[in-house]
Amino acid sequence: MSQYFEVHPTHPQQRLLYRAADILRQGGVIAYPTDTTYALGWHLGDKSALERVQKLRRLDKLHLMTLVCKDLSDLATYARVDNSQYRTLKNYLPGPFTFVLSASRDVPRRVVHPKRRTIGLRVPDHAIVQGLIESLGEAMMSTTLRLPGAALPMTDPLEIRDALEHQVDLVIDGGHCGVEQTTVVDLTTDVPEVVRQGIGTL
Repeated sequence: MSQYFEVHPTHPQQRLLYRAADILRQGGVIAYPTDTTYALGWHLGDKSALERVQKLRRLDKLHLMTLVCKDLSDLATYARVDNSQYRTLKNYLPGPFTFVLSASRDVPRRVVHPKRRTIGLRVPDHAIVQGLIESLGEAMMSTTLRLPGAALPMTDPLEIRDALEHQVDLVIDGGHCGVEQTTVVDLTTDVPEVVRQGIGTL
């Protein structure tokens, strides 16, 4: 049975964020709100949690995983970025974008694209996410909470709890989210390429 935290969307309760961070450190998978849709989150180094998410969403090894950061201060830890790429990131983050970057050696091989060695980087403009990452003290792995066969992501935290109460360890209720996903932009090419048009506009 998953835990269920009602967290204020703009002034999140710190004690609940600390508890959520502990669940992540202990190998938990959480459902949480972002500035676009609800998402699934887990600890970067936890192989078992990754496998649970892949099974839950029926993802293959080529699916782009996203690294959610509080800001760009730890960027060099997870990605190789030149000056031009950094200016682009600084201009659009935080916000509803996922940027595809070359992963650094500090990122586990199992969460990067096996052929391209890339990772998605995301800095949501959402108080709950930023507070959670700060409480965790490091970036968190993430993917959109869209169940197999569903056309759209889940948006209602109560429905998420009913559907996934035995498959995730925590549902963070931060209110309803939208259904439109991030805009995915590949920065590893000579010219930035929009891979998926979502809510963000370049």
